[in-house]
Amino acid sequence: MIELIGFDGDDTLWQSQDFYDAAQAEFERIVGTYVDLADARVHERLLAVETRNIHVFGYGAKGMTLSMIEAAFDITAGLISSQHLHRLVGIGKEVLAHPVNLLPGIREAVEAVAVDYRIVLITKGDLIHQQAKVARSDLGDLFHRIEIVSEKDPAAYARVLAECGVEASSFVMVGNSLRSDIAPVIELGGWGVYMPYHSTWSLETNPEFAIGNPRMVQV
Repeated sequence: MIELIGFDGDDTLWQSQDFYDAAQAEFERIVGTYVDLADARVHERLLAVETRNIHVFGYGAKGMTLSMIEAAFDITAGLISSQHLHRLVGIGKEVLAHPVNLLPGIREAVEAVAVDYRIVLITKGDLIHQQAKVARSDLGDLFHRIEIVSEKDPAAYARVLAECGVEASSFVMVGNSLRSDIAPVIELGGWGVYMPYHSTWSLETNPEFAIGNPRMVQV
């Protein structure tokens, strides 16, 4: 019954969140020279700024960088130095330039699936950054189609499926995010293969989604 299998990119095929975690850790070290990290609730305040800004900047390193600059200015009441602001820009550039490290066994797994199924890469974030990661991954030649979307919601998946000529009931999505990779596909009537990563951004979790959903398996 399955005609098409979709794969997420970040933290499903290649390492990603670790670079963002390291960026946030350095952000907190910088801001910690001005305020008490615990009293200022730095982690929570940065997340709140990122949440507000997603609809303006989208997902990815560029939006994270702009949010770090805004949050740092707010948290320090404008006291943050130009040198530290410049370093925050540098952190963002480093995340954009990070190497694409495939997770163990991924190429062999994708190649094996591609023998029997059409496969599509569906990833979200900054277009230029995602295109660069796909190119550096050397996996692009395996996919029937590559989709870089601004948001992974039911409407985005429905569009991709319609353009591929596949019913949702014949589609499986493989990914590490319950919010972006699994829940919207199951809502459409498709299937999910949940492949959790050891670190997940708070905004990619979905506490309302039941892990035991019969249309999903966890690997």
